[in-house]
Amino acid sequence: MAAMEAELRGRTDLLQQLATINARRDAGVHSLGEIWRRNRLSCLTREQLGSFLLGALDQEQAAYVTFHLETIGCRYCQANHDDLRREQEESQDHAQRRRSKYFQTSAGHLKRKQK
Repeated sequence: MAAMEAELRGRTDLLQQLATINARRDAGVHSLGEIWRRNRLSCLTREQLGSFLLGALDQEQAAYVTFHLETIGCRYCQANHDDLRREQEESQDHAQRRRSKYFQTSAGHLKRKQK
């Protein structure tokens, strides 16, 4: 950053470009792409990602989720997807441990069938 700042200070053409960019940003002049990225208009909700993980989306929606995560490589949605997948795995592990615990504590209370 220091090298970039030094270069910027030494070149008035770059300084002018930066001033123009900042003025446009501050004036509210935005491109459609900037608005799209800033508001994450193509990103998925956590509910959609959760449905994808559960296999509850139709084929077209699932294809879009796959495209968005793998082809576009949206880091924001990948992070949400990974978080939901971890939660899902943890809840499955927790449920299995709970079932095992219930079985172990109940085993001595079950009566054997008399012959």
